[in-house]
Amino acid sequence: MKLVFSPASPFVRKVLICLHETGQSDDVEMVQVKTSPVATADDVAAANPLGKIPALLRTDGPAIYDSRVITRFLDARVEGGLYPEARIWETLTLEATADGIMDAAVGMIYEVRLRPEDKVFDGWIDAQWAKVIRALDALENRWMSHLSGPFDMGQVAVACALGYLDFRHATRDWRSGHPALADWHAGFSERPAMVATQPRD
Repeated sequence: MKLVFSPASPFVRKVLICLHETGQSDDVEMVQVKTSPVATADDVAAANPLGKIPALLRTDGPAIYDSRVITRFLDARVEGGLYPEARIWETLTLEATADGIMDAAVGMIYEVRLRPEDKVFDGWIDAQWAKVIRALDALENRWMSHLSGPFDMGQVAVACALGYLDFRHATRDWRSGHPALADWHAGFSERPAMVATQPRD
């Protein structure tokens, strides 16, 4: 198998952590690309018609994407238990919440990087950050028991989302008002898979 990836993507990081945690890192060849919404790399377009990463090229079937599909495939491949049936809806909802944080946070970066300076819409950026804060509030107030429970992919996704906020939006201080979430993230970030997958440009 081959993973089409960029080391800065929080969605890619989810897949890399899944590979580490399920012992499949050596089963996947890494294909690093430089791509963006306005300049899609050929390798990305060939793997995913939507032009997004990550994408997983399989030897026994068509390429699969997006990150949630890839992580479920990888988990099922080795019965890794990252999507436990006993709490599947909670795990999936937590993962969707984390992915929404990442979508908003990545969109904020694209707004600044891809538009001419005089076309940047500050109101749109503020609206994306408001989504992030609402999601963080929900994690702090509703989801700490799940985050502190048995290891699953929902936890991985949240950790990747928070890590991306540190990577790209550190000055916005997401920890303010979210002390329990901040403490949880500090502990979770010590996992070897988290240390090995730090985002980079």
